[in-house]
Amino acid sequence: MLIDCHTHAFADKIAAKAVEQLITYYKMPTEFGGRLADLMTVADQAGLDALVLLVAATRPEQVKPANDWALSMLRMTPDQLRQDFFPCSTRALTKVPQLIPFGTFHPNDPNWLEEISRLRAAGIKGIKLHPEFQGIDLADPRLDSFFEEVAPDFILMIHMGDPLVSEANFSTPRKLRHILEQFPKLRAIAAHLGGYCFWEQSYQELAGREVYFDTSSALAYIDPGMLRRLVSKHGTERILFGSDYPLRAPWQDLELLEQIPWLTAKEKEAISWRNCARLLDIQL
Repeated sequence: MLIDCHTHAFADKIAAKAVEQLITYYKMPTEFGGRLADLMTVADQAGLDALVLLVAATRPEQVKPANDWALSMLRMTPDQLRQDFFPCSTRALTKVPQLIPFGTFHPNDPNWLEEISRLRAAGIKGIKLHPEFQGIDLADPRLDSFFEEVAPDFILMIHMGDPLVSEANFSTPRKLRHILEQFPKLRAIAAHLGGYCFWEQSYQELAGREVYFDTSSALAYIDPGMLRRLVSKHGTERILFGSDYPLRAPWQDLELLEQIPWLTAKEKEAISWRNCARLLDIQL
């Protein structure tokens, strides 16, 4: 079994531009496309049983269209996914990967409460925040009402960290620690092992707390010693496998996970799918 908890895809008309912006910002060249069809093809090749599709509105006026798109994915049946993405497959497909879309939010959206209600009513399980791309500082008190609203019934996937290491960064582990202390019922996934390039601060501020980490855009870049310290302190039961597609493919980071010598087979199984299935109530 394999669940990728951190993937991105974009509407066809903006996919190429969106991927180019990711490459430019993170200086991570990629050979993979950003369309949903590209993601589903890679998911099939990697043998994914399920994947979480993340969208993030960078401007308030993008929230409703982005959520409309996420909701359209939620309504797709396995047969529709098979017909749309695998009509010419040369091998038998016994199982089409489950597609689990998360919604989006922007603090400057005047209708944000209505959007949260719409996502809740539709059965969306989570919401993605990307502080840097959305211009949302996690320390902004305007987020307090949002955290209070979503805590009972949503999982928050929060992009953490940045290539520019500074306390002025919008998504530092320290800022997330303050949020978790203020909103103890909030269920959050701190992406990139708690903070891309902020792993020492993640170790100090987040490891061992009631928060999930994912492995997306982390295993290939973190120092091996730091990885072991971080995982040992936090515990493997709250770590989720994620690839950060289209920057990386699932099989690339799955291979890195399998090569970690100090993780047991049971721990690797928990990270690669069991923890995410439990958190998001995914039936495989």
